[in-house]
Amino acid sequence: MSENKVLSDLEIARRAGIKPITEIAERAGINADALELYGPYKAKINPAHLRLPGGKPAGKVVLVSAMSPTPAGEGKSTTTVGLADSLARAGHKVMIALREPSLGPILGMKGGATGGGYSQVLPMDDINLHFTGDFHAITSANNALMALVDNHIYQGNQLGIDPRRMTFKRVLDMNDRSLREIVIGLGGPAQGVPRQDGFDITVASEIMAVFCLSSSLDDLRTRLGRITFGYTYERKPVTVADLGVEGALTLLLKDAIKPNLVQTIAGTPALVHGGPFANIAHGCNSLIATRTAQQLADVVVTEAGFGADLGAEKYMDIKSRIADVAPSAVVIVATIRALKMQGGVPKEELGVPNVEAVAAGVGNLKRHVGNVAKFGISPVVAINKFGTDTPEELDWLLAWCAAEGVQAAVADVWGRGGGGDGGDELAAKVAAAVDAPSNFHHLYPLEMPVEDKIRTIVQEIYGADGVEFSVPALRRLAEIEKNGWGGLPVCMAKTQYSFTDDASQLGAPKGFRVHVRELIPKTGAGFIVALTGAVMTMPGLPKEPAAMRMNVDEDGNPTGLF
Repeated sequence: MSENKVLSDLEIARRAGIKPITEIAERAGINADALELYGPYKAKINPAHLRLPGGKPAGKVVLVSAMSPTPAGEGKSTTTVGLADSLARAGHKVMIALREPSLGPILGMKGGATGGGYSQVLPMDDINLHFTGDFHAITSANNALMALVDNHIYQGNQLGIDPRRMTFKRVLDMNDRSLREIVIGLGGPAQGVPRQDGFDITVASEIMAVFCLSSSLDDLRTRLGRITFGYTYERKPVTVADLGVEGALTLLLKDAIKPNLVQTIAGTPALVHGGPFANIAHGCNSLIATRTAQQLADVVVTEAGFGADLGAEKYMDIKSRIADVAPSAVVIVATIRALKMQGGVPKEELGVPNVEAVAAGVGNLKRHVGNVAKFGISPVVAINKFGTDTPEELDWLLAWCAAEGVQAAVADVWGRGGGGDGGDELAAKVAAAVDAPSNFHHLYPLEMPVEDKIRTIVQEIYGADGVEFSVPALRRLAEIEKNGWGGLPVCMAKTQYSFTDDASQLGAPKGFRVHVRELIPKTGAGFIVALTGAVMTMPGLPKEPAAMRMNVDEDGNPTGLF
């Protein structure tokens, strides 16, 4: 093999010296009887069995977000892992809390969620495929609910459920556009009651959101019982508790709810647990994992999906309302490549030096920086370095950040991570930000009407002139108030590629309005989903899926996986 050959993420992961998970657990302060082993390199933690020293304050949270993502990839997870490794290298007691990857984008086009280069979480192939079965458990619980609902209708429909007004769908952890709209129950009376149905991807399931926002097994059961899956013929909401199956769903999730412990290449402990998307759900790992990490570490590095307009806003307005997990510092990942694309450069020309394009696209980063500041936190910009970046481009961006009064550092963690010094400067700036005073607050009060909450997010975070509601959305607004759900926060379902609801509008557009086509109350998770534009809750596969490059060798090792 040529010494100049650039190794793939999978090749780097395979050559890394992975340690027994029991060693990682001991270093993190996890007692053996709280550990449930899934082979030599993975384990679940039972938080109820943790024995912790008294008096330890909760670890401070560093939230990693990003500018608007592009198809070129920004490396948010890579930066998260590299930052945590660098903080550990500097002597901080650190733990990572990440989401689990979904098979849909792994086999599609987005790729995995374990970082890259020498800033990866291991074992990356296991984590990116079936891992410990959490997503399968969530899929099973979701589909068990719908099987029980349709059986109830078939067996006489004592609750008076209107099959035309179902708001819950079956799910599959795969991108499959053919399942978006289907008809079930065909074939005669013995096959059930025919009705229109459809599938969402598992990460869009409300059970995934409930799973990630529950604080305990009892809270999980309570939240599952609160889920509204449809309405009666009198248009009254029907819940899982009305059906009486919250106990069965909890039983299916009793093992999955325990956080998964793995490690980085450098040996930093990482909890990888839960995985809602941020464009169609709330985009954060499980609350149980975050709080467990806070119990064990002094600094918890976590991330929220996609750009700060989506994942970070939802972390601070949804997740941080439920528990004391508000961030002490926020990192916004930016890349020279993404700035060029936001400035109008096509993907195939991103490797060509172009300071002017960086300057043209920096408005996107500026809006994200300003948005984080609206929550009372001054963010740190992490410039994730790629091999095609020139010193002139990097210097220009650093100078721009300095002129804007924004702390920033170049992070070369893809090639110099794994305990190397590529993230040392970033870690120093983030550590200072964690210790600096902040004035965290939410963007809106819960007492604000749902319509005004949506308008606040659209105008303050996206930069829109306003919002337009479809006729069905307006009807749903009235229904939400009538049913007493007006005090819930809002989860915007919007394209990740633009501040608008049109994925083609890059940069920092102005003079637009966001179109809300539907509102879906998620009464178990405790938020209202606002569907905007053409965003899909069941994605499709691209023309050439990543699956076309994947295989397994004669020894059972994966090939073509990143």
